[in-house]
Amino acid sequence: MAVGLGHYLTVSAILLVLGIFGIFLNRKNIIIILMSIELILLAVNLNFVAFSAALNDMAGQVMAMLVLTVAAAEAAIGLAIVVIYFRNRGSIQVEDVNLMKG
Repeated sequence: MAVGLGHYLTVSAILLVLGIFGIFLNRKNIIIILMSIELILLAVNLNFVAFSAALNDMAGQVMAMLVLTVAAAEAAIGLAIVVIYFRNRGSIQVEDVNLMKG
């Protein structure tokens, strides 16, 4: 049995749903929210690569590399902000971020 486009799209849909559930069901921990965003970006990359392979076009794979670059920058900057915030406040709970309003 060959792995077709539908299989990739099914896995991508599962990753997307897991990422969305991670964001909306767990709004207490910033690390979980960042990991959920990474899952959503992974689902998008899987779609790009699957359609690129199905259509014999390299544009989807190039776009996936650009999304990977953005995801890496998002992870690095997001984690740096979380570490600095934790050092200042001692907590990374989302409710505590509201205290930063001026």
